[in-house]
Amino acid sequence: MSLLLNCQSLEKSFGSRRIFADLSLGIFSGDRIGLIGPNGAGKSTLLKILVGQELPDAGIVSPKKHLRIGYVPQSSEFRDISPHEVLLERLQEESLMPDYEKERLAQTWLSKMGFRESDNSAQLLSGGWKKRLAIALELLTPPDLLLLDEPTNHLDLEGVLWFEKFLLREVSTFIIVSHDRYILQNLTNRTVEINSLYPEGLFSVEGSHANFLEKKQLFMEGQRVQERSFATKARRETHWLRQTAKARTTKSQSRIDKAQEILQEHAELRKRNTQKKADIQFETSRRQTRKLLVANNVGLELGNRPLFQHLDITLSPGTRLGLMGVNGSGKTSFLRLLTGELSPTHGTIKPADDLKIVYFDQHRAKLSLDLTLREALAPTGDYVFFRKKPIHIIGWCKRFLFSPDMLDMPLKKLSGGERARIAIAHLMLQPADLLLLDEPTNDLDIPTLETLEESLIDFPGAVVLITHDRYMLDRLCNIFLALGNPEETQLYADYAQWESAQRRKPAPQKPKGAKKVPTSRKKDLSFKERRECEQIEKAMGNEEKKLQELNSVVTAASTVENPQKLQKVCKQIAETQSHIDSLYHRWAELHKL
Repeated sequence: MSLLLNCQSLEKSFGSRRIFADLSLGIFSGDRIGLIGPNGAGKSTLLKILVGQELPDAGIVSPKKHLRIGYVPQSSEFRDISPHEVLLERLQEESLMPDYEKERLAQTWLSKMGFRESDNSAQLLSGGWKKRLAIALELLTPPDLLLLDEPTNHLDLEGVLWFEKFLLREVSTFIIVSHDRYILQNLTNRTVEINSLYPEGLFSVEGSHANFLEKKQLFMEGQRVQERSFATKARRETHWLRQTAKARTTKSQSRIDKAQEILQEHAELRKRNTQKKADIQFETSRRQTRKLLVANNVGLELGNRPLFQHLDITLSPGTRLGLMGVNGSGKTSFLRLLTGELSPTHGTIKPADDLKIVYFDQHRAKLSLDLTLREALAPTGDYVFFRKKPIHIIGWCKRFLFSPDMLDMPLKKLSGGERARIAIAHLMLQPADLLLLDEPTNDLDIPTLETLEESLIDFPGAVVLITHDRYMLDRLCNIFLALGNPEETQLYADYAQWESAQRRKPAPQKPKGAKKVPTSRKKDLSFKERRECEQIEKAMGNEEKKLQELNSVVTAASTVENPQKLQKVCKQIAETQSHIDSLYHRWAELHKL
């Protein structure tokens, strides 16, 4: 491994707000670094410094000679030209490359990224497809080091799975800023956290993200032991310093200086060991209704395009429903149906009387960026009322990790994660029976994500969640609804079951139906193997039939309205599908003999 880039004693501030100080980091070939840290710690700023878009206030960045760095920012905008033309424009910078090679490269990368010839305007692409195009731009001429800032924001779950495989296959050295814990575990071989918890401002650990978490826990435990030791010394020195001036005249100045050093070190340790988290608690109306909302045979069409149909589902207290599906499959439209903003094309949606619904908008549409933090957090004055009790704006802002000196700062100067915390603060002031959350995890740091998960688990009402954060889906949701083509609407027991179904999904042009049981090539097999194949094929036919019956049962109203029965049937589906998978695996093994 050769050293590609070295940073020494970097400092950066914006106005009076210090981002980081005395930051040192070496980056080597083969490093796949997950860069993490609290919102506002300076992760995006550090990437911009590495690529030369920002200058540090102090310190040195020393790249290897002729080092090529690619940089994919959080968001990218393009002119009204085709993706093909976007790539060709970038390739014009390669003056020594012949035109036919530029054309070949552009076509190759469009194909790798999944673009079609019908993709006309890069300007009109969704956020996820703009992200793919931005990545392709940086890989046209392979960089020695690729920097990616929150690359999975705006990707759907299938896009995230694609991204994981793509990055491992195509890029050997990268730094990725991400709060996706599965991404960090699956893609990285080194984790670097920027955080004032550490005396050097960052903590770097080789190996998996799980290994980083273990090492961080050991480090923090050691730092707490160190704090306790200094606390004893600090008490002793404080007692000595409080003696009368006359008593201290016989003491040396060096002893006084040493006492001050101990007190200062103890204060710094206490500050570093105080890990603040946003205090997120959702207010509930404590409604005892068993059925909060019932959807019966619901279908929705938008612009003559059917999104889903024949959907039966009941939301009860304790239901935590995860919505799955590609971008454009109707997930957000489904939430708008539940709020009453849209009406179903078919079927009925019956909410309980006076049902209190609180909706988190993924685009934060209700936040005007011209507002100050004070106006956004407490629009009616210096107090907010939470659970019928007044809380002063100072205490309220600290609850969401904002310092009082930020209150007059306009929202446009805040990070995406800080704006997300403001939106969550708004939700907390509204009593809810049903929480509808559309991508609430975008831009949030990991400690805030963990706090949000815990608060949603404790929430006694119902939750409907759209997120590309697989860890949150796995930890939080107890039932999953996959949307896609109308024929693909399906309930699942857990995330792993849905992901398994995605791997088995047939080609789009094939009609939906049970898997065709493969016909064995009996002439290639021995008598014993042919007998085993026949038994497997018969068993697969029976299991496929059983799976079809269970899929019919799981969508029946009598099942959907009974949470215990629903969980039981979903478990049976998972077990049956697992048995089918093992049968197919054995069948494939026999034919490879």
